[in-house]
Amino acid sequence: MITTKTTSNRLCSAILTLAAALALAGCASSPTRFYTLSTPPQAQTQTQNSRLFIEISPIALPERLARPQLVVRSAGSSSGARVDILEQERWSSPFNNELRDALASGIANRLGAIDVSRSGRPTDQPVYRIAIELREFDAAPGDKVQATYGWSITRSDNAKTSACQLSVSQPVAAGIDALVQGVQRTVADAVNAIAANVTTFKSGATPACPS
Repeated sequence: MITTKTTSNRLCSAILTLAAALALAGCASSPTRFYTLSTPPQAQTQTQNSRLFIEISPIALPERLARPQLVVRSAGSSSGARVDILEQERWSSPFNNELRDALASGIANRLGAIDVSRSGRPTDQPVYRIAIELREFDAAPGDKVQATYGWSITRSDNAKTSACQLSVSQPVAAGIDALVQGVQRTVADAVNAIAANVTTFKSGATPACPS
């Protein structure tokens, strides 16, 4: 009886060890991948000698997107209303932070401006405060990335304000890499439109919203 019990315990221990090894192997075969919206800086269109100061507020967006996991439209949903939260495909920081950093750096670089959002504000120069909202967002691998950005620009020294909206759609190939590149392109579209608005607003003319 003692021999039988010992053999049984050893068998159970071996099974548990094998199960643990298989579980670890399963985890190792599906590593978490991290993505960023940041892109290499492009050539500035004006120098910092102009002393243009901007301030980018935190980005407002739907609550379901304010997470590090990529949120995509489910291909298996007959109505197109179901989304998948991809645990193994993540932004390098929560999406709202990724979006804010990409937009802020893109606009500042495009204008040759100084972003004072995380530093001291100048006391003798106007600051162009930019509030941006991601109003609609739909990402479908192998289909498209569609986004609607809304923004307002306010000059700190006279409280004049301009508001616009831009809807963009970028086709994407299959795969998450292609999807992320599609999101980057929508951000670039928004950067160009907002930067153009700031330039017009700074000149004293009424900015024309993109069609």
